[in-house]
Amino acid sequence: MEARERGSMSSSIGNSAELEGNLTLSDRLKVFKGSTFDPEAYVTSKCQRMNEKETRHLSSYLVELKKASAEEMRKSVYANYAAFIRTSKEISALEGQLLSMRNLLSAQAALVHGLADGVHISSLCADDADDLRDEDLYDMENKQLSKIETWVVEFFDRLEVLLAEKRVDESMAALEEGRRVAIEAHEKRTLSANTLLSLNNAIREKRQELADQLAEAISQPSRRGGELRSAVLALKKLGDGSRAHTLLLRSYERRLQANIQSLRGSNTSYGVAFASALSQLVFSTIAQAASDSHAVVGEDPAYSSELVTWAVKQAESFALLLKRHTLASSAAAGSLRVTAECIQLCASHCSSLESRGLALSPVLLKHFRPGVEQALTGNLKRIEQSSAALAASDDWSLSYTPTGSRASSTTPIAPHLKLSISAQRFNSMVQEFLEDAGPLDEALQLDGIALDGVLQVFNAYVDLLINALPASAENEENPVQRIVKIAETESQQTALLVNALLLADELIPRSASKILPQGTSQSTPRRGSSDSRQNRPEQREWKKKLQKSVDRLRDSFCRQHALELIFTEEGEVRLSSEIYILMDETTEEPEWFPSPIFQELFAKLTRIAAIVSDMFVGRERFATILLMRLTETVILWISDDQSFWEEMETGDKPLGPLGLQQFYLDMEFVMIFASQGRYLSRNLHQVIKNIIARAIEAVSATGLDPYSTLPEEEWFAEVTQIAIKMLMGKGNFGGHAERDVTSPSVSSAKSYTSN
Repeated sequence: MEARERGSMSSSIGNSAELEGNLTLSDRLKVFKGSTFDPEAYVTSKCQRMNEKETRHLSSYLVELKKASAEEMRKSVYANYAAFIRTSKEISALEGQLLSMRNLLSAQAALVHGLADGVHISSLCADDADDLRDEDLYDMENKQLSKIETWVVEFFDRLEVLLAEKRVDESMAALEEGRRVAIEAHEKRTLSANTLLSLNNAIREKRQELADQLAEAISQPSRRGGELRSAVLALKKLGDGSRAHTLLLRSYERRLQANIQSLRGSNTSYGVAFASALSQLVFSTIAQAASDSHAVVGEDPAYSSELVTWAVKQAESFALLLKRHTLASSAAAGSLRVTAECIQLCASHCSSLESRGLALSPVLLKHFRPGVEQALTGNLKRIEQSSAALAASDDWSLSYTPTGSRASSTTPIAPHLKLSISAQRFNSMVQEFLEDAGPLDEALQLDGIALDGVLQVFNAYVDLLINALPASAENEENPVQRIVKIAETESQQTALLVNALLLADELIPRSASKILPQGTSQSTPRRGSSDSRQNRPEQREWKKKLQKSVDRLRDSFCRQHALELIFTEEGEVRLSSEIYILMDETTEEPEWFPSPIFQELFAKLTRIAAIVSDMFVGRERFATILLMRLTETVILWISDDQSFWEEMETGDKPLGPLGLQQFYLDMEFVMIFASQGRYLSRNLHQVIKNIIARAIEAVSATGLDPYSTLPEEEWFAEVTQIAIKMLMGKGNFGGHAERDVTSPSVSSAKSYTSN
């Protein structure tokens, strides 16, 4: 019973989590924002009957919600910097107005009290019952007023001297003393209303004069360090904190601009050294300004917002300057290494400010990304152009990659891999490109732009390999032909496939593993390794795209060799129905042997099989698929050629028994040697069966019984085996001529028509 309740509770929690997963963040946070929210009751309701796994699930969900809430708060704060600063300034101005209003009200109150005292004193003087004691009291009060007035005169003289000598601390102490005296005089009514009003106005004027002195001192370039902080703090104590903070940031900005001008004047080139010095200067200044801001004004949100806005402005100015002097020129030249080093330096300096609450990486990302993309494009274009130039002189012979280059020293090609010259150079350029682009992809979050670029240049290189085939002029996928050296021999043409396969299957993915998602390992897994990175969906999808380009080259290779068999150099069809139709017009018994065109197909496949067995070491599956596709291309052409079947089925001279037997023998010959070579696919086997059945139906349509003329199935197998041995130079016909080739059997035909 308890287990069922627990399962029910788990299910309800899971359903709740699924429903919450479809809500927006604000909706998911409503439960926590209510005034009646009770944390203990919430946890108890969720965890009362949970097991350990469910508790961990809820804990991870709450942590994730906390992170999302913090991220939303950060985005909200960053999105409202300007509003925060504007509001804080308005509040400061309002505080000043309220202070002035309070002083004015105090002066008016003092004036009212003074008038009331005057009326009271007049009434006392007019009263005949007043005696000498009242007159003595009045004289004592006049004496006391004269003493305060004398102090006021001396106070202002002393304050004038302090302000003239710019003795800030003593001036502030004097102003504070004057404020206390004015308050005491107001409370004890020891000053007349006019005198008190004059005192307050004079103190306010002197306070403003001292504030102006401090503002001027803060603006002086020579004022820095402890002196600058003291002046800013003093101005803040005078009640003008907003102005003090703004002047502090302006002081750092002027100093930064002066240092940048000095740095630019001392550098004759704007390379990595300039970028490093400039980045260090800008971000260290921002860090110092942040430190002084925190020391002076603390963590007041209004001042923090102004600091962040100021820091963003400085980072934008730095990014534009670096982009104009360094990144633009390196991007135009395709110098990706310089761009990568500069951005790595900037990212390192920028990350040091994150602990202070200054996340400036998005600012750099916005300004650097276009330049980086331009540099990536320039590099990829250079790779494409260099590959095309090398392909124009490549003899398409395979050799090992020489050592000594930067790419080969970091990720050397395995000893068993051979490439042609253009493929070797293409591989090294791609490796160098990915080594430089890796840090950029991570720092700027390029979303796979580098990998897409590698895929693009690989497709372009495969187009070059396709154009190197003798029949590339008929390639409709790439009508713009490039100057490339033609691969004349079958070995050279097979080498084209080796180039594409090794690059797509091993070399490029090995280099790209450094920037694929979570591909942090620098080591290259061996073939057959169970490394989890090899099975990631992103990598599998990307490798599939590479493989599609290899398949394009393989299909072009098979199509060319099939066309060489089917057509003559003049464009006439060699594999036509006349080969079989005309056999029934002769009176002599034919010598049963596979047709010449299928003998050539067998010879071609035998040669290519020998070549690929040497070149595709360790990749026998690709070699098998290549032979399979080549055989299928020829047979599918027969199956799909409408004119071939129209002449056989409805022509003036339909297919006869001898022609059917020869056609049957040719198809059986293809099926047997493909089976012996282990490249007979199910699709090829089924197509051949369908073709034979269609030919039998064509003969049946003429009114003849094809089964009465076809020999037994063993006869076709025996003739085929004898032909294979003879074509390979391992035997002769022997007693084949004495065999009765006309003995009828229906078993063979039925075996095809019944399936």
